[in-house]
Amino acid sequence: MVASNSFRSYVWDPWLITAQILCLVSTFYIFLGLWMTIMNFILGHPRTLDEFFVYQEVIFSSGKGRMIMVAFLINSLTCAAGLWVVVRRAKQCLDFSATVYFIHFLFCCAYAGFPQSLSWWIVNMICLSVMAITGEYLCMKTELAAIPVTIVTSSNSNSNAHNNN
Repeated sequence: MVASNSFRSYVWDPWLITAQILCLVSTFYIFLGLWMTIMNFILGHPRTLDEFFVYQEVIFSSGKGRMIMVAFLINSLTCAAGLWVVVRRAKQCLDFSATVYFIHFLFCCAYAGFPQSLSWWIVNMICLSVMAITGEYLCMKTELAAIPVTIVTSSNSNSNAHNNN
C-alpha cells in the first residue's frame, strides 16, 4: 500500500484481485481451448482434455506434442494481452502470470498427477516468462504514454471573462 497523499494511492482490494485472477484464468483456458481446437482441426488430431492437463502429452518428439507447445506459446501471448486489458499495471504482471500458471499447475496435478516431464516444465516456464514480459511491455507502453495537456493562454481566458459579463 502507498500512502494516500502520494501520486498514486492503492487500496488492497481482495475482491478486485480475486476477480482479476478469475478473469485471467478464464482467459487462459478459453483461448488455450481455441488455439488447441484450431491446431487440432488443421492437423486432423482428435480433441481431448488430456492436451490441457496431462504432462505426458507435452513432448518434443511427437508432432502432436509440438502442436500443443505452439498452442501454449500462442496462448501466452494472448494472455499477455489479457494482462494489459485486466491488470493494466506493469508491476503486477509477473504476479498475475505466476498465479495463472500456478493454478494451471494445480489443475494438472489434480487431473494427472505431479508433472514429471522436463519438457512440460520447460514449456510452462517459457510461456510464463513470455506472458509476464509481454504483458509488462504492453502495460508499460500504456503507462508511459504521453498525457495530452492543453494550455489556455491568459488572453483567451480574459476574453472569455469579458464575454460572460
